[in-house]
Amino acid sequence: MKLLVLLAIVLLIIAGHQLLRIIELSRGLKKTTEWQVTSADNDRMGKILLVFMILFFAFFFWQANRWNERALPLASSEHGLKIDALWDANMNYIVVPVFLITNFFLFWFAFKYRGLSNTKAVFFPHNNKLELAWTVIPAFALAFIIIFGLKYWNEIMSESDKADKVVIELYAKQFDWTARYAGKDGKLGETDFRQISGSNSVGMDTADVLGNDDILVKNEFHIPVGKEIVLYMRSRDVLHSAYLPHFRAQMNCVPGMITTFKFIPNKTTMEMRKDPYVKQMMAGINKQRDKFGDEPVEFDYLLLCNKICGASHFNMQMNLIVDTQADYDAWIAKQKSFKTVAVKTESK
Repeated sequence: MKLLVLLAIVLLIIAGHQLLRIIELSRGLKKTTEWQVTSADNDRMGKILLVFMILFFAFFFWQANRWNERALPLASSEHGLKIDALWDANMNYIVVPVFLITNFFLFWFAFKYRGLSNTKAVFFPHNNKLELAWTVIPAFALAFIIIFGLKYWNEIMSESDKADKVVIELYAKQFDWTARYAGKDGKLGETDFRQISGSNSVGMDTADVLGNDDILVKNEFHIPVGKEIVLYMRSRDVLHSAYLPHFRAQMNCVPGMITTFKFIPNKTTMEMRKDPYVKQMMAGINKQRDKFGDEPVEFDYLLLCNKICGASHFNMQMNLIVDTQADYDAWIAKQKSFKTVAVKTESK
């Protein structure tokens, strides 16, 4: 079998060599040199580019319509609605119009100024008005994006004096998350990396009494709807990124430092599961899962790592449940404090 494959490869090489010889001989029969471009060639290419432009734009709009149903649902946080508005403004009034206009003129000029025997190109090395136009117009567009982006960012990250805020630390390590809640005192205890162990996976400083009532959870964590959620983020090993796509929230988790982000969720998990768009989206997902014999799934908010942090980066995620205040209170009441868990571990 191997001999036949080797023989086929040799014959293919010989055939290719003979074909190249035929091409070389045919060049001598042509009345013009092969690199000479004629007016007919240019005219044909210009018209083909116009046809390609129409097909290209049709494909663009088809793609936008075809995959629009896979886009994220409306934001589930108060600031996320502003982020969505800024995104829509950028896409609808800047990015898409500029894309369509520049590509239209790209193909139109390629057709209009195609090289014909009865036309002559006009060349000018510099034009002050054009230089001013393509400098000032993009500057205004970028200023719009930057100003509104900074405005929203300052609103999101401004200091808050709300007494009923929920304080949570997200602790990242290859390749999972741990959520640590501030206890009844509303303050997180200090940490010390030297105390990291099997029963103390986030490095709680056992000498700090403020951490005794802290609550550590894995697999999934809960937050109440309508309350300000203040997130503090740490990383044990490499650069991770805490990404909550449905809340339009993301912040890097940097080894050796604490980063922060805050938001106010405005839809519970159950409300999202009843949303018509989400139901349609999940039906499409479960249809694909069914093809591979996988069980259907329900919608859940997710905490993801948005940095390529290693071999199992793809699987570094954690479910987030947004509850009503009553359901959240019932859930948090069932969780055990760090001190309770530590005492129980020591007794064993």
